[in-house]
Amino acid sequence: MLKTFSFRKFDYFMVALLCALNYCGLIAIRSAAPELYDKQLLGLGIGVVLMLLVSLVDYHLILRLHWVMYAACIILLVLVLVSGSSGGGAQRWISLFGITFQPSEAAKILLILFFAQFIIMYRKKLILPLHLLLCIVLIAFPVFLVFKEPDLSTSLMLLLIFCVIMFTGGLEWQIVVAALAAVIPAFLWTIYQAMQGDNSVLSQYQQNRILAWLHPENYADTTAYQTMNSMMAIGSGGLYGKGVDGSSSFLETGYISESQTDFIFTVIGETFGFIGCCAVVVLIFLITVKCFLIAARARDGQGRIIASGMGAWIGLQSFLNIGVATGLLPNTGIPLPFVSYGLTSLVCLYAGIGFVINVRMQQ
Repeated sequence: MLKTFSFRKFDYFMVALLCALNYCGLIAIRSAAPELYDKQLLGLGIGVVLMLLVSLVDYHLILRLHWVMYAACIILLVLVLVSGSSGGGAQRWISLFGITFQPSEAAKILLILFFAQFIIMYRKKLILPLHLLLCIVLIAFPVFLVFKEPDLSTSLMLLLIFCVIMFTGGLEWQIVVAALAAVIPAFLWTIYQAMQGDNSVLSQYQQNRILAWLHPENYADTTAYQTMNSMMAIGSGGLYGKGVDGSSSFLETGYISESQTDFIFTVIGETFGFIGCCAVVVLIFLITVKCFLIAARARDGQGRIIASGMGAWIGLQSFLNIGVATGLLPNTGIPLPFVSYGLTSLVCLYAGIGFVINVRMQQ
C-alpha cells in the first residue's frame, strides 16, 4: 500500500510551484478580506496534509472504489438541490456535520478519478459506440445537476475536463474535435437565447451576465459594474502595483465585490501590477504543463487520465477566471485555482495534485 512512496521520486518542483502560487493568493486574500486569511491558511494546511497522504497510497487501490466516488458525487449534488444554502442567486452549498462546503468543486476530482478507472476498465470490454454512449450518460447526470443549481460555469468546466480525459483515455481525436466543435454553435445559441428576453433555458442572472458582457455600457451600474471596475483596478496597478498598503485602492472603496474569490486576479493586478499578474500566469502555466508531462510519462491509462484531468482543470479554469477579470469573457463566477479564497476548492485541488504526484512516483 505504501511501498510506492520514495523521497527520491517525490515531485518537489511541483510543490514549490504550488507554494509560490498559494503565497500570492494568501497575500491577495489578506489585502481583499483580512478576516478570511486565517481560514484560507487552515485550508492550505488541510490541503497539504491531504496531498501528502494521497501521494503515499497506490492510486490503483483508491480507484477500486470508483463507483463509490460516482455515487458520492451524485448524492452530494442532489443534496444541494434539495437542502442546499443559497447565495448570489444560486444554491451551491450544503452543510454536513457542521461543515459547509461546495459539492460541485468536489465533483471535479471525484469524476476525474471515476472516469480514470471506468474508461480503462470498459474500453476493451465494450464496442466503441456503446462505451462512448455510457461515458456521455455518466457525465451528463452530474453536469445537469450542477447546471440546475444554477452553475453554468462549473457545468461547462466539467464538460471540458471530460473531453480532455476522454481523449487521453484513447478516444480518437476526430471524435473529440467534433465534440469541441459543437461548443462553438452551442455558445452562439446561448448568446442568442440571452438576447431573446424571457426564455426557459437560461436563468435571469445568467442572461444578465451575458448581456452585460455584450453591452457593458448598458449595465455599467448593475451587472457589468464589477467587471468594468475590475479592469480599471488592474490597469491602475501599473507595472509594479500599489503594494499591499497601496493608496487610492479600488478594493478599499468597495467597488469590487467578491474580490477574494471570483475577482482575486483583480487584487493581484492592483497590488502587484503587471509583473505580479505575469508571475501568477507563469506559475499556473508551469503547473499545468507539469501535469501534462506527468500524464505523458505515466505507467498506465489511469495515471494518464488523472494527471491530464488535473492539468485541464487547473489550466482551463484559470483561463476562465482571468478572462472574466479582464473582460475577455462573461462573468462566470468561477475561482482561480490555488489563489482564490475557498476551502472546498483548495482542499480538492491539493488532493488532486496528490494523485498527480502519486502517478509521477510510479511512472
